[in-house]
Amino acid sequence: MVKQVHSVDEFKGLLGDKRLVVVDFYATWCGPCKMIAPKLEEWSQNEPSVLFVKVDVDEVEELAAEYGVSAMPTLMFFKNGIKVEEIVGANLDKICEAIQKNK
Repeated sequence: MVKQVHSVDEFKGLLGDKRLVVVDFYATWCGPCKMIAPKLEEWSQNEPSVLFVKVDVDEVEELAAEYGVSAMPTLMFFKNGIKVEEIVGANLDKICEAIQKNK
């Protein structure tokens, strides 16, 4: 299941997870975001070694600003709290490659 983040503190706590953390910065009005959401949900069921997180940039604006998110979707990949990769756009092949490479 993809975890919806509602606050900065909640987000920071999740970054401490031992697994690869894949963060989907999205907006409810973003068409490409809606397109990739079902695939991220599917991957979250099939990849227990990866934590999938969603951040609505309009709900938690300070996170979007802190991480320089200006286009949606932006996916960031964190290991041990450190960003190891970033993908801007709804390229499912690139997202899948990044998950496989970093998990």
